[in-house]
Amino acid sequence: MRVLLATIGTRGDVQPFLALALGLRARGHEVAIATCPRFASMLDAHGIPLLPLDEGLLELLDSTAGRAIFAGLDGALGMLRTIPKVLRQVGPIHHRLVAAAWAATEAFAPDVVVHHPKLFCMPVFAARRGIPALLALFVPMLAPTGTAPVPGLPRLPLGHGYNRLTWHALRLAMRAGSAPWLRPWRRRHDPEHRARAAHPLRTARDRPLPMLHAFSAAVCPPPGDWPAEATLTGYWFLPEADWTPPPALAAFIDAGPAPVYVGFGSMAGVDPASTTRVVLDAVARAGVRAVLATGWGGIAVSDVPAGVFLLDAAPHAALFPRMSAVIHHGGAGTTAAGLRAGCPTVVCPFAVDQPFWGARVQALGAGPAPIPQRQLDPRRLGDAIHAAVHDPAIRNAARRLSQAIRAEDGVAAAIARIEAAA
Repeated sequence: MRVLLATIGTRGDVQPFLALALGLRARGHEVAIATCPRFASMLDAHGIPLLPLDEGLLELLDSTAGRAIFAGLDGALGMLRTIPKVLRQVGPIHHRLVAAAWAATEAFAPDVVVHHPKLFCMPVFAARRGIPALLALFVPMLAPTGTAPVPGLPRLPLGHGYNRLTWHALRLAMRAGSAPWLRPWRRRHDPEHRARAAHPLRTARDRPLPMLHAFSAAVCPPPGDWPAEATLTGYWFLPEADWTPPPALAAFIDAGPAPVYVGFGSMAGVDPASTTRVVLDAVARAGVRAVLATGWGGIAVSDVPAGVFLLDAAPHAALFPRMSAVIHHGGAGTTAAGLRAGCPTVVCPFAVDQPFWGARVQALGAGPAPIPQRQLDPRRLGDAIHAAVHDPAIRNAARRLSQAIRAEDGVAAAIARIEAAA
């Protein structure tokens, strides 16, 4: 079976697909990943072919204007104010992205497609080709439930009706929002609308699109009223590999008590220098040693005080078990890696799904209350770090979560669902 995996975004949007690709290949399937060329070296290291997609979305995220837009996606009202700006910026990008995704689909000629929700065009392409498509989700955002509203929208005491309404509103918005960017492709490649029943959440036979939720039931249990098309697989982790820290990092780790990790990944924010000052003051206040990861610019510093090590990047799966706690932005992938390592976690979210994961960490007892980036100050962050490192209840909860997550095999569960769909 030829399986096309399609994803776009930061490393956290690509690495789980790579893990799935390796599992599929081990099962004897042919697999390729359509994604941005900047991840070519990561895929090449594992021998997985890359089909190039347009990098416009990542270039926007890298820019100062893009960071300012992203910072506005904070809370429901912020999202409503910011979405028009986002649409103006990403319109031309999405036209190029749709064209590149179709070219990748045609070039690989898959038997089945598994895709990230940002690539809303893939189910329509699959319908045009008469093959199955499955949606991969790293946060519960599209399967309706009456138990809670869409992450990021307010929890109101209006019952199941309000909660379900938020999910259906998001699904309608997704369908309506994707139409303008799909229209030129339809005119050229599907003038007779042979994929007429297909849209971003339906199959070629006008049935609900199967959804693979790639996170742990121990972290986010599935609601009892989830629809039949929703499957919870567990996280998609890469196989654990031997990794030796660079000599300078190894010497730092061995020179004292286990440090904390601080890094905000690809979420650079609008003022990384200010964020770094807060982090350094908070680390000193908490009385801990720290490894600071620069990521894509979330941390910006050249001179670091004693007890702090500046790191460009390192594999989370290998680094985090050496840490006493992890402090990060709450991206789905980083949160998963920290919890799997048994690390107490302090989430400092920017926007989108990050507050949701911060709330889950707190609810599970594996960390203190999340601290939104706009509310970061040395006292609050320092106190949270101290609690994460020293509170035995937090440490025990993190250890129990690690055991539950490690008992799951999300890749195997996802492959079983993909094979059944094909």
